[in-house]
Amino acid sequence: MNAMSTRVRRVVWHAAALAILVVLLYPVAWTIGASFKPSTDIVGSLELFPAEPTGANYARAAEGIAGVSVWTFFRNSVVLAGLAVLGTVASSAMAGYAFARLRFRGRGLMFTMMIGTLLLPFHVMIIPQYIIFQRAGLIDTFVPLLIGKFLATEAFFVFLIVQFMRTLPKELDEAATIDGCGHLRLFWNVILPLSRPALITVSIFTFIWTWNDFLGPLLYLNSPENYPLPIALQAFIDQTTTSDYGAMIAVSLLALVPVLLFFLAFQHYLVEGVATSGVKG
Repeated sequence: MNAMSTRVRRVVWHAAALAILVVLLYPVAWTIGASFKPSTDIVGSLELFPAEPTGANYARAAEGIAGVSVWTFFRNSVVLAGLAVLGTVASSAMAGYAFARLRFRGRGLMFTMMIGTLLLPFHVMIIPQYIIFQRAGLIDTFVPLLIGKFLATEAFFVFLIVQFMRTLPKELDEAATIDGCGHLRLFWNVILPLSRPALITVSIFTFIWTWNDFLGPLLYLNSPENYPLPIALQAFIDQTTTSDYGAMIAVSLLALVPVLLFFLAFQHYLVEGVATSGVKG
């Protein structure tokens, strides 16, 4: 009787899991099908796949907006996301190493103040930051979107790296110091390679958040040739009185590909980095 009850529970659990999976994947399947539908059939249509598939949506998406090709938007997103990953990983790793491995006066207070910035809403800083960048003549450039990434302003990522580096044995520092390593060589040759899971976790989150960022580019970028993909997607809705939903959905699917590939390539390190970064050594 117990064996039968266990089997029934397993069947029910797997059936429920499959039902949830279908619910989660249905919007993805509908989006894929809608990208091959005529725009007039997308709104109000409940069919999962088009009766007469068409590639016109992708052709219109490739043409871009206001004379700017969709590949220009892709290039801008790649540049922004790539530089954001580079800046965030480099600056957060150096700040994390200082907080985790070095001893200096005021370290605890500075670390507490850094964590306290997580409680400060981004919207509070929008107007002061915009005024600063406007007076510096940096509006309609990528500088306002990237400069903070190179200055370790992402407190969450610094905290994540600090927690990971604290799990590394202190004996590594002592052995490297005996071998004649200074802080720079210790950081580059010993600590940084061992921190790869945390660094890749930071890279994944930074890439996805920057790739999908809408508010930042909307505030600081004015020229269509500087727009990343999120702004371009919004433009497909507002460029005419009749929204081009077909092209918008096609661009949306194309925009998902880099994020999906980036995540699949490093998902193993993501789980490892998140699991170990919450353990204090």
